[in-house]
Amino acid sequence: PVVVSGFVELTIFPTVVNLNRIKLNSKQCRIYRVRVNDLEAPFIYNDPTLEVCHHESKQRNLNYFSSAYTAAVSAVDPDAGHGELVIKVPSELWKQGDEMNVLKVYIEFSLDQPKGGLHFVVPDVEGSMAERGAHVFSFGYQNSTRFWFPCVDSYSELCTWKLEFTVDASMVAVSCGDLVETVYTHDMRKKTFHYVLPIPTAASNISLSVGPFEILVDPYMHEVTHFCLPQLLPLLKHSMSYLHEIFEFYEEILTCRYPYSCFKTVFVDEAYVQVSSYASMSIFSTNLLHSAMIIDQTPLTRQCLAQALAQQFFGCFISRMSWADEWVLKGISGYIYGLYLKKTFGVNQYRHWIKEELDKMVEYELKMGGVLLHPTFGGGKDKDNPTPHLHFSIKHPHTLSWKYYKMFQCKAHLVMRLIENRISMEFMLQVFNKLLSLASTASSQKYQSHMWSQMLVSTHSFLKSISNVSGKDIGPLIKQWVDQSAVVKFFGSFAFNRKRNVLELEIRQDYTSSGTQKYVGPIKVTVQELDGSFNHTLQIEENSLKHDIPCHSKSRRNKKKKIPLMNGEEVDMDLSAMDADSPLLWIRIDPDMSILRKVEFEQADFMWQYQLRYERDVVAQEESILALEKFPTPASRLALTDILEQDQCFYKVRQGACFCLAKIANSMMSTWTGPPAMKSLFTRMFCCKSCPNIVKTNTFISFQSYFLQKTMPVAMAQLRDIQNLCPKDVLNFILDLIKYNDNRKNKFSDNYYRAELIDALTNSLTPAISISNEVRTVDNLNGDVRLILEEITRSLNMEKLLPSYRNTITVSCLRAIRMLQKNGHIPSDPSLFKSYAEYGHFVDVRVAALEAVVDYTRGMHRTSPSEVSRTHPIPYVIHKILSMLGKNPPFTKAAESPLCNEALVDQLWKLMNSGTSHDWRLRCDAVNLYYTLFGLTRPSCLPLPELGLVLNLKEKKAVLNPTIKPEQGPDTTEMTGITMGVHIPVMGFTSSEDEIDMESPHDSQAFIHHHLNILERPSTPGQHPVKHPALIILLSDNLEPPAVDQAVLSLPVTPLPSSFGKESTSSSKHSGDHHHHHHHHEHKKKKKKKHKHKHKHKHESKDKERDSHAFSNSPASGRSVRSPSMSD
Repeated sequence: PVVVSGFVELTIFPTVVNLNRIKLNSKQCRIYRVRVNDLEAPFIYNDPTLEVCHHESKQRNLNYFSSAYTAAVSAVDPDAGHGELVIKVPSELWKQGDEMNVLKVYIEFSLDQPKGGLHFVVPDVEGSMAERGAHVFSFGYQNSTRFWFPCVDSYSELCTWKLEFTVDASMVAVSCGDLVETVYTHDMRKKTFHYVLPIPTAASNISLSVGPFEILVDPYMHEVTHFCLPQLLPLLKHSMSYLHEIFEFYEEILTCRYPYSCFKTVFVDEAYVQVSSYASMSIFSTNLLHSAMIIDQTPLTRQCLAQALAQQFFGCFISRMSWADEWVLKGISGYIYGLYLKKTFGVNQYRHWIKEELDKMVEYELKMGGVLLHPTFGGGKDKDNPTPHLHFSIKHPHTLSWKYYKMFQCKAHLVMRLIENRISMEFMLQVFNKLLSLASTASSQKYQSHMWSQMLVSTHSFLKSISNVSGKDIGPLIKQWVDQSAVVKFFGSFAFNRKRNVLELEIRQDYTSSGTQKYVGPIKVTVQELDGSFNHTLQIEENSLKHDIPCHSKSRRNKKKKIPLMNGEEVDMDLSAMDADSPLLWIRIDPDMSILRKVEFEQADFMWQYQLRYERDVVAQEESILALEKFPTPASRLALTDILEQDQCFYKVRQGACFCLAKIANSMMSTWTGPPAMKSLFTRMFCCKSCPNIVKTNTFISFQSYFLQKTMPVAMAQLRDIQNLCPKDVLNFILDLIKYNDNRKNKFSDNYYRAELIDALTNSLTPAISISNEVRTVDNLNGDVRLILEEITRSLNMEKLLPSYRNTITVSCLRAIRMLQKNGHIPSDPSLFKSYAEYGHFVDVRVAALEAVVDYTRGMHRTSPSEVSRTHPIPYVIHKILSMLGKNPPFTKAAESPLCNEALVDQLWKLMNSGTSHDWRLRCDAVNLYYTLFGLTRPSCLPLPELGLVLNLKEKKAVLNPTIKPEQGPDTTEMTGITMGVHIPVMGFTSSEDEIDMESPHDSQAFIHHHLNILERPSTPGQHPVKHPALIILLSDNLEPPAVDQAVLSLPVTPLPSSFGKESTSSSKHSGDHHHHHHHHEHKKKKKKKHKHKHKHKHESKDKERDSHAFSNSPASGRSVRSPSMSD
C-alpha cells in the first residue's frame, strides 16, 4: 500500500482587514493538523465532487447530473475564492490583518493510496523497487495539483517555491526549479532533494516525478537534463539529440531567452497524455523514445518535444488570468509550434497540418454544435449558458469533454493564424515578445511590488497589446471567431459568360444548421486562367450571392505558349480536355484557409484534374483528389497515376492518390483495362527487373518512396472484381510481398512496413458466403482466406519471439483477426482479445485488443460493456475504453437493445457520480458515454420512479431551505427535468422558478447546509452502494473490496491513515456522508476555543475518555451506530 506523507507551508499576505477564513484546494489528502503562525487552527473539509448527487437515488437524467456537477465544481473553484478546505484563522491573529502582517499556514497531510494526481507504476517482477523500475509521476487534466498537496489550485495565483522530496536512496526525484542540494539521511537509506523555483509559478504548474532514472545532460545545452527509465539511455540519447534546435528556433523567433534557468524532460511509463508541461520540466510518455532505425516515430517525437517547449513559454511561464483566457495561451503555443513545423518539415507539411486541423474542427463543430473560445458568464438567464447545445457545461475546464477540449485547442491556434493573416507575422511575434519581456521583468520582482500580474495573460490584455503594436483593429475578427462559436459553410458554383468574358460565381451559405454561423466580409478567390493565376477579393454581404469576375484573353491557346502558374513557374499543358469557349482552368474559394469554413465547390472534372496536376499547393491537390472520387473516368485515372509517378509531389498527396485510384478502379470495374490499379507502377518502382513478382531488398533511404511503398499495397487491397472479391492476382501479389520481404541490408527497421502489409491483407477480406447451416470451422475455410489466416498467425507468433518496435505488427494482426471474425470467416470470440487486453501487454496492443472487444460487444449484444475492461489500473487505458465505447457504442439512445438495462444504468451512473472523482478526464468520459447511450433525459429502460412525488417534495424542501440565500450562479437553466415534469401538475406549482432554485449552485457553505438537511435522517447502517459485480470488473483497480475490512479497523489515538483518502466507489457514499457529519460537529464546537483538531476522524468531545475506545462506529467504517449529531 502506498502512503505518502507531507507538509505544506504557505506564506499569505492578507489584502483585507480581518481575514478570518482561508480556503484552499485539497482532494484525497488526509489532513492531520493545521497551524497558523504556530497556533492550532480548526478546519472544515468538504469535497462536493466526491459524490455529485448524494440524496438522489431515482433520478437518472444527465441534465440533473450536469447541473449538479457544475455546481459542485463551482463550489470549490479557486478562481472564485472557494476551496475544499476551509481554515478558520485563530481570533488572536485577526488584529494582524490590520497591520497587514504575514500569516504562515502550516499543514500536515498524508495521501493514502492516491487514485489520482500521482500515478505509481510498479512492475510485477522480482527485485528491489529500483531494479523493478518502479516510478511515480504527477498527472492530471488542467489544474489538478490539489490531488497531491493542499494548495491554491489556480493558474492565476502565483508564488515562489521551495520543494523538498525525501525518497529511497536508489531513486531520483525530479521537480520544478533548480536542484540546490541532495542530502542523505543518517542511515544513508534515503535522500532528500531540495528544489528552489524563484520564478513566481502557479501551483497547477508544479509537478513531481520519482524513479530510478538514468540521467543524461544534454551535450549541446548543459542546463537541459533528460531522465529516462533504466536501460533506455541509448534511445534517450538519440531521441533528444535534436532538442537544442527546437530551443534555438523558439528563442530566435520570440527574440527572448528561454525563461527558466533549467529544463528537464522525464520519460515515464503509463503516461496520462503524451506530453504534459510544467514549470521548467515536461513529463513525456516513454513510448516516444526511439532508435535511429525507426522512421515513422521520429517526426512524431520531435513534434511532441516542440509542443512541450512552446508550452514552457506560454502556459507555464506566462499563465492565465481565468479559464476564459485559456484560449490565448493554447492559441499562442499552438501557433508558434506551427511556425516550427513550417521551418522543420516544410511548407507542404505545414499547410497539410492546417487543413487537417481545420477539417477536424469543422467536422466536430457541425456535428456537436460549436466550440466557444472565450466563454463569458453573468447577466441574465440567456447569458448563463452560452452553449445550450452541449451536454456539459463549459464554465470550468473540469466539466468539459476531452474531445471538446482537444477541438478547443485546435480552434485556438487556427484563430491565432487568422489574427496573423490580419496583422502580419512580424507584428504577431512582436506582441509575443512584448508579453514575454514584461513577464520576465515582473518575475524577478518581490511579491510586494505587485508586478506579478504581468505574468498572467488575459484576453483583454492580449488584444490591447495587438492594437498597440499593429495599430489595427481586429475587433470584428475576435467577435466572429472568439466570442461566438460555430463555423461557416459555403457552397460554390459558377458559369462562364462568353459574351461578356466574365466568370459568374455564385457563393451560397448554410447558416441554419447546427454549428454554423453567417459570414459577412471579404473572401479571396483564386482563378487560374490560360494567362496566369489571378487573385480576387470579393465582399460577401448580407444577401449577395452572385459575383462577376472579369476574365483575361484566351489568346494563348493558339500560340502554344507556356502557362504561368501561381508560383511563377511556367508549364506546358495539354489543353484538349478543357472547354473550348472559356479560358478557365480551375477556381479556388478561400485558398489560404483564412476563414474557419467548409467549402463545397462544383467545377467540371477536367478542372479538378488540371488542379491536381498543376496547382502547386498541397491543399488544392488534396481537395481535387477528394473531388475526383466522384468522377471515375480514364482521364481521372491518368491524372492520379501521373501524380503517383511524380517524385516532386508531396508524399501525403501521393498517398491520398493511391486510395482515390482504388475507389475509381472499383467504380470503373467493367471498363478497366490492363493490370489492376497501381500494380505495374509498384512493380516498376520496387520490384526486381528480372523477376517482377519478387520485391527488391528493402532500402528506405528515400523516405518519400518508403511511404509510397508502404501505402500502395494497402490501397490495392481495396480493389474488388465483378463478384466483389479482392482480385486473385492482387492477393497473391501482397502475399508475395510478405514472403519475399528482406530487410537484411536496410539501416532502417521495416516494422511499420510489415504492419501495413498485414493491414493490406485485412483490407482484402470480404464477407464470407455462408452455405446454409454449415458450421464455420477453420477446416472448411476458403483457400484464399486460409492463406491470409496462416500469414497472420505466423506474424503473431513471430512477434512473441522477436517483438517489433511498439508492437506495430501485433496491433495489425489483432485488427486482422477481428475483420476475419466480422466477415464470418472464423467464429466470433472475444477471448483472444481479452487475453491481449490484460495488464502487462504494451499499451498500443491493449488498446487495439480493447477496440476489438468493444466492436464485438456492439456486434453481438452479448457482453455488457463493463466486462470490456477488467483490471486496467492505467488512467490512459480507462480513458481509451470509455472513448471507444462512446465512438462505437453497443447501442444508442435511439435503438432498443438487450444491453440497455437498469443494472447498466446504475453502473455507469455510479461510475460518473462517484467512481471517477479522482480524475476529471475520466468523469467527463463517463458523462459522454452516458450521453451517447441514454441521452440527456431519463434512460428509457428505467421504470418510472415510485414515490416520485414525495421525493421531489423532499428535494424541493431540501433546496429551498430558508437558511440559504442562493446566489444565482451560472447553470443550465434549460434542464428538462423529466421526473419533475411528470408530477408538477399534481402539485400545481409553477415549474420554472422552482426548477431554477433547485439547481442554483451555492457556495460550499450552502452545499453543506443543503446536505445536512438530508443527512439528519439516519442513513441505513452498513448499506453498500456497490451491488453489481460487473462494475467491480469494470474498474476493479479503482475499487477496494466492499468496505468490510475497514469496518473492523479501529482508530487509536495516534493519527493513523484510515480509509478516508480512498475515493473508491464503495466507500465514497460513506466518506461523503461523513464529511458532512464532520462539519456538523464543527458548527456545534465553534464556541469551544480549546478544541484542537488533531485528526480528521477524532471527535474530541467533552469526555476525553471516549478517545481511548476503538472507534468502531467511525463514519469511515460506513456503520454509523448513533447519529453523530446525538453524540454532541
